[in-house]
Amino acid sequence: MSFNFSQAALHPDDIKGCHDVIDNLWDLVRDLKEKLGTNSKNSSKRPSSEIDKPATSKTNSPKEKSKNKRKQGAQKGHNKHTRELVPIETVDHIKKCPPKRQCDCNGLVIPTGQYSRKQKFDFPVIKPIVTEYQLQEGTCSCCSKRHVGQLPDRIPSFILGPRGIALVGTLTGCYRISKRNVVALFHDIYNFKISSGSICKAEKLVSAALERPVEAAKHFIKDKQTEVHADETGHKEKGKRMWAWVAVACMISIFIIRPSRGRKSAEELLGSEFAGILITDRWSAYSWVKTSHRQVCWAHLLRDFQKISERHGQSNIIGNALIKLTNQMFRYWHKMKTGVKSRDQFEKYMGAKIPEFEYLFKRGRRCKNKKTKGTCKEILKIKEALWTFVYKESVEPTNNLAERTIRTHVIWNKTSFGTQSTGGTLYMERILTVVGSCKLQGMNVLDYLSEAVTSYYNDKQYPSLIPGKYSVAFAEAV
Repeated sequence: MSFNFSQAALHPDDIKGCHDVIDNLWDLVRDLKEKLGTNSKNSSKRPSSEIDKPATSKTNSPKEKSKNKRKQGAQKGHNKHTRELVPIETVDHIKKCPPKRQCDCNGLVIPTGQYSRKQKFDFPVIKPIVTEYQLQEGTCSCCSKRHVGQLPDRIPSFILGPRGIALVGTLTGCYRISKRNVVALFHDIYNFKISSGSICKAEKLVSAALERPVEAAKHFIKDKQTEVHADETGHKEKGKRMWAWVAVACMISIFIIRPSRGRKSAEELLGSEFAGILITDRWSAYSWVKTSHRQVCWAHLLRDFQKISERHGQSNIIGNALIKLTNQMFRYWHKMKTGVKSRDQFEKYMGAKIPEFEYLFKRGRRCKNKKTKGTCKEILKIKEALWTFVYKESVEPTNNLAERTIRTHVIWNKTSFGTQSTGGTLYMERILTVVGSCKLQGMNVLDYLSEAVTSYYNDKQYPSLIPGKYSVAFAEAV
């Protein structure tokens, strides 16, 4: 049986209801397309999570070959980079290679005394230094009681010495090598057999040795009210969701790992009376800090603008305008940083651009798209925190410093099952604090850990993570 639509009479309310359904379906389609198009350029999603995805969008599709595309490798006219020769006095072996004695023309080759230098590097077979302690026995001449010698004071009963313990901490904490692979590495390179349980024990000893220097660094960050970069990322302990927090200031990075991603953890990281300048993203856990003491990361804002630009209608126009303004701002910022423009010129330039940004945010707040409206509304609430870097010279516009520092944990977390105990979590806090601080200060992680473990066993002054120019003033304050 056929139905003649021309004879169907629809009530106006029914027509209105159909339009509402269609509008809702379109909104749903747009939301789903937006979620499908989420990537590292328009969200906080990690670039590494996109590696295995098929090329389905412009952001992931391989670029078409261009006739003017540069070839791989060094370009014509580039400055050549060569390895510097090791000073002659530190060379282990010198082998002289004379020229051949007779020329092709049968003439005698006479040495001139001049020579060019070529150096080859090789590495020796490494073997552990073994020290044997022979605990001698004796018997009392009166009561026949048996006596056994004891290890000297400050000598650990553990199989590894201080540098061996520090090496375990360096391999697992700095180079993110699993315990099983550390066992294999000790066997392959040192021809030394060690168990996974001994690796765990070495980590506990490293953690204990780092307790005092790490706690001092945490107090320093809270006491030194300066510019602090902060960030947080996921962590797992026995499969339970937790959060690793980092704060970076004065060439020191400190880590804490807590079950919460909320304000309580942020206050523990920074101190509840924090009065410095905090550089972060827009995460709500930092909202307790006054906007006059904050700088919102513009790299994160640029991702928000990209997301807005990928929507339809007014959102697209507003998003593209914000991206254009932000790119112009960054170009001028880099000119100022390289000395092409002065600080006064930059402030004058931004004085004209800030009203343009705020005008676009207000337009976005009136936009019909709920997500665009919400984002712009939230940004306007903290607009004072957008421009701290313009008027305070020591403040950066992005939070890249904290993001680079926390990346060690992010990569470790992707290649492991997390920690399996509270002790393991505490070890990660302390070793990441040391690794991050050593990298910022250009210190050798293995040397620092060796000194820390030795100081721990000998009950001596621990090596400080606080740079010299700050340590004296901090010690006096404490």
